[in-house]
Amino acid sequence: MGFPANIFIFACIFTFTLWNNIQLSMENEFTAHYSSSFLAYKNISELHISDFSSLPELQVLNLSHNLIRELDFSVFKFNEKLECLDLSHNNLWNMCCQTLAGLRHLDLSFNKFNTLPICQEFGNMLNLEDLGLSATMIRKSDFRGITHLQLHTVFLTLEDLAHYEAKSLIKLELSNIIYNSTDFPFPPFDPLKFKTLNLRFNNVDLSWSILVRIFMIVWSTPVEYFTVKKLTFRGSVQSTTNTDFSLLSYWAQSNENHCHWVRTLAKLNLSSNKLTDSVFGCLPINVQILDLQNNQIRMVPKDITELKALKELNIAFNRLAELPGCSHFRGLELLNIEENSILIPSSDFFHSCQNIRELRGGHNPFQCSCELRDFVNFEKKSGGRLVGWPESYVCEYPDDLKGTELKDFQLSELSCNTTLLLVIALVVTVVVVAVTSFLCIYFDIMWYLKMMWQWTQTKRRVRKSHPEDLQSILQFHAFISYSERDSLWVKNHLIPNLEKEDGSVQICLHERNFIPGKSIVENIINCIEKSHKSIFVLSPNFVQMKVPSLILILLEPIPQYLIPARYHKLKALMAKRTYLEWPKEKSKHGLFWANLKATLNSNLPISMYEEGSVSQLPFV
Repeated sequence: MGFPANIFIFACIFTFTLWNNIQLSMENEFTAHYSSSFLAYKNISELHISDFSSLPELQVLNLSHNLIRELDFSVFKFNEKLECLDLSHNNLWNMCCQTLAGLRHLDLSFNKFNTLPICQEFGNMLNLEDLGLSATMIRKSDFRGITHLQLHTVFLTLEDLAHYEAKSLIKLELSNIIYNSTDFPFPPFDPLKFKTLNLRFNNVDLSWSILVRIFMIVWSTPVEYFTVKKLTFRGSVQSTTNTDFSLLSYWAQSNENHCHWVRTLAKLNLSSNKLTDSVFGCLPINVQILDLQNNQIRMVPKDITELKALKELNIAFNRLAELPGCSHFRGLELLNIEENSILIPSSDFFHSCQNIRELRGGHNPFQCSCELRDFVNFEKKSGGRLVGWPESYVCEYPDDLKGTELKDFQLSELSCNTTLLLVIALVVTVVVVAVTSFLCIYFDIMWYLKMMWQWTQTKRRVRKSHPEDLQSILQFHAFISYSERDSLWVKNHLIPNLEKEDGSVQICLHERNFIPGKSIVENIINCIEKSHKSIFVLSPNFVQMKVPSLILILLEPIPQYLIPARYHKLKALMAKRTYLEWPKEKSKHGLFWANLKATLNSNLPISMYEEGSVSQLPFV
C-alpha cells in the first residue's frame, strides 16, 4: 500500500534543519505567552510519568539529542495540551504507544528503529500534521495505519536503510543534500532501491560530476516525475541557485554531444530558467508534456528532431515573435504561448496544427492589420479552442486601435485582398477608358481639342509677332483660292461669315479684285503679296501651287491616293502645315470661324488696325 497523493515523503542523508526551525518558531511564539509552555531537557536516558505530570499546560517539549532508548507514550497522559514533541537524535529502538489527541508535530527521526515506528494509535491523532521517522527497513504495510490522516509532511532519515519494499513510497523527496567532496556519497544508500514514481531533490549542493552520476542512476529507475529545487552547482560548473529549477534541462544542454534521455520520460518541466532556442536541440523524443515557460526562447528552430509523442507544450512568458507551428509536433493538442512578443500570428500555424484542441495565445502585443484576420477567423471556426477569448486578445498596435479587442476589429475583404483590389482597379480603368473613348468618338471631342489647340497656338503667335514690317504693302486680311466647283460653298458660307456688315475683314477674291489686262498668275501673285494670309479651300477638285502665308481649309477629306503625283508639293504642304477642317455639324461651325479669324489676325501689321483699311478679327 502506497502513501496517499497529498502526503510528501522527505528523506535526508546528510543534514536536517526542518524540525529545528519548527522548534525555534514555536519557542518564540509560546515563550511570549506561557512561561511554562516550553521545556527542553538534555542527557536524559529514561522518562517517567512524574517528570511531566506537574506540567498540564505544556505545549512544546524538546527531548532531542539525548540518550533515550525506550519510550512509553503514557508518560504524557497528563499533558493534554502538548502539540509538539521532538524525540529526534536519540537511541530509541522500542516504544509503547498511546494516543496523544492534541499532538500536531512528532519527530522520531535519527533513532535506532528497525521498522518504521508507526503505531496503530497514531491513526487516532487526527490533528497530526508533521511526522518524522527513521528505520533500517521500509515496507508497504508500515504506512497502513496513517493513510487516512491529512499529513502535510512525513520526514524519513535513511542513513542505515538496509531493506526497501518496492513502491512503498509513491513520492520521495531528498532534502539538504550538501556534500563538498567529489567522491560519490551515496553508498550504502542507492536510489535504485526506492522505485518511486515521484522523486524530488530539495536544497542540493553537490559537484557536477556527482550530479551527473545521480542522473545516470535515476534514468534507470521507474521515476516518472523528477524535480530539483534550490540547486547549487559546484566544481566545473559555475555555482548558481534557482528555485523550481529542473536539473534535467541543464544537464541535457551542458553535455551537447551526449544528449541521452531515458526513453520512458513522459513529462518534463524546464520552466523558470534561462534556456534559449538551443534547448530544442536536446529533448527526450518520447516526451508528452513539456513545460518551457518563463525562459528566454525567441523561436523554435526548424532543424530539430520531431517530437511525435508531444501532446502539451507550454512556452508562455518567453520572447517568441511568431507562433511555432506544428511541423515538428504533429500530435500537439494543447499549446500555451501567452505573454510573448507575437505581433501577427502566422497563417501557416493553422495549416500545420490541425490537431490543436486548446490554444492559449492571449496577452500578446497584437498588431491589428490585414494579416491578423486569419487568426480572428480561426477563433470563429474553432468552436472555443482559443482560451481566454475575447478579453485576453487585445490590439496593441497601431496606437489608434490600442485596447480594442480582436473580436471588434474588422477589415473589409476589399481592403485586405490585394489581388481583388488590383482586379477591380483594372476593370474600372478599362471601363473608364472605354466610356471616354466612346464619348470622344460620339461627340467628336478630338476635333474640338484639335481646333482649340490651333486657336491657342494662333493667339500665342499673335502676341509674339511684329507686324509693323508688313504694314506698307498689305491691303487685305486674306486671299482666297478655291476650285470653281467649290465656289458655292465659298460664296454662300465662307465670304458671308468673314466679310460681315461692319467691314472688319477684307477678303481678296479673283472675281472682284483681279486687275483686268494682267495675267491670272500676275493677279494671283499680286493678291497674295497684298494679303496678310492666303486661304486655300482644299477638296478633291482643288489644284494648288505652293505660296507663302497659306491657310489651308480642308472642305472635305482628301485621300492621299486622289492627289496626283505631279502635285507632290501639295502633299508635302499638307504634311507640314496644320489645316482647318470644315465640320459637317452646324454645332461646330462657330469654333471653326473663330479659329479662322484668329489665324488671319496672326502677324497682322499695325497699320491695318490704325488706318482702318483692315480691322482686327473678333475672337469668339
